[in-house]
Amino acid sequence: MGSSQSLPRSHTTGLAGWGRYPVARGQVRLSDDLERASCDASLSRGLGRSYGDAAVPAPSGGPVLVTRLADRILDFCPQTGRLRAEAGVTLERLCSVLWRQGWSPPVLPGTRFVTLGGMVASDVHGKNHHAAGSFGAHVESLRIRTACGDVLEISETNEPALFRATLGGMGLTGHVLEVALRLERIASAWIFSESRRVAHLAEMIEALAQAGREWPYTMCWMDASATGAALGRGVLMAGRWAQPHEVGAVPRRSRVTARVPFSCPSLCVSRPVVRAFDVAYWLASAVPRRAAVSDPSPFFHPLDALLDWNLLYGRSGFTQYQCVIPFEAAREAVTELLGALRAEGVWSPLAVVKDCGAQGRGTLSVPRPGISIALDLPLRWPATERAVRRMNRITAQAGGRIYLAKDALTTAQEYRAMDERVDSFLAVRRQWDPAARIRSALSVRLFGDPA
Repeated sequence: MGSSQSLPRSHTTGLAGWGRYPVARGQVRLSDDLERASCDASLSRGLGRSYGDAAVPAPSGGPVLVTRLADRILDFCPQTGRLRAEAGVTLERLCSVLWRQGWSPPVLPGTRFVTLGGMVASDVHGKNHHAAGSFGAHVESLRIRTACGDVLEISETNEPALFRATLGGMGLTGHVLEVALRLERIASAWIFSESRRVAHLAEMIEALAQAGREWPYTMCWMDASATGAALGRGVLMAGRWAQPHEVGAVPRRSRVTARVPFSCPSLCVSRPVVRAFDVAYWLASAVPRRAAVSDPSPFFHPLDALLDWNLLYGRSGFTQYQCVIPFEAAREAVTELLGALRAEGVWSPLAVVKDCGAQGRGTLSVPRPGISIALDLPLRWPATERAVRRMNRITAQAGGRIYLAKDALTTAQEYRAMDERVDSFLAVRRQWDPAARIRSALSVRLFGDPA
């Protein structure tokens, strides 16, 4: 649909996810005309912010289409909040344009450095899943190129099975070219938030449930180093868009001020350093309840204040274990997950817990009613791999499932044990791509695609 006539630019390079594992060589194709450049591409890739291998090419795959040059907002109605844009538009740009006009993307994941197409492929969720669901709930239609070359407009009324499989389908059902979605009207471009400490895991789970009845955005930082009676202690953060009368004197906007310049030594995320940080953060949060009006960026995207923060994990990289556990099993399962880390001598520098609401309409959409826990794990072989094996068994036994956008180590057998929807997804995928022309390192690992 784009008017550009520029030819795609290609080169071969190493590609990895945000966790920097695994790394694969691939031919990268850059173009601002996705319809033309996607003709024989084997995978689309935005900014590479999925943590694992979802945007890493299969060894025998063809060119990888990088979408970030296709970043045009094609249509926006400030009266209705309906927007249509190319897949390479970043969340950062959308927020900078929309917040000033009284609108926001309805779901904001933990980083603004992600493309619209990537948000569709991962069916991202944020602090408001309990209230607004995942991103796919707000997508009205998609323009995609299928593996056989057809360019289609898909929605709940046109090829609905393909539409739902594409929401959270990790880019394996077709190349997303354009996205049409409904935005959220906001009262101001500022966030009113509160934070308070919770003393242990049971209090955290109850506090999240209570806060979710009052606040649209909730989450907890958890001290993953704490043990005994303090296991699961943390800081609950809740927020909403501020009303104009609450803003008062305009607060100072946040700006990115730092960048990690190189891969750091492993000491930076060693257990003593992580433990010291956890204790310091806990002590710094001792004020019973804090309320403030602030720039939305540090509330929604706190890690974005430090560019290239993944380099803190050193050359070995890291993975994240994120799963959703049904409410009824959450306390016991989260306790066991933390125990699995300790048993394998693995630690988590960052742990985040959120409430999740209703199951999304995407065929493989991950969030479901329950507790989401996300644990960053430095890659220390073979301990981290053993820890993931243990945690997958715990998650499966609890009736939970993992988030593929963060995973790099789960096996096909383990994944099937956690998600009964795999065959339904693969049936739709085979209908549109019987030869698995669109594939990734993730699909080779989990779905048996040709390597």
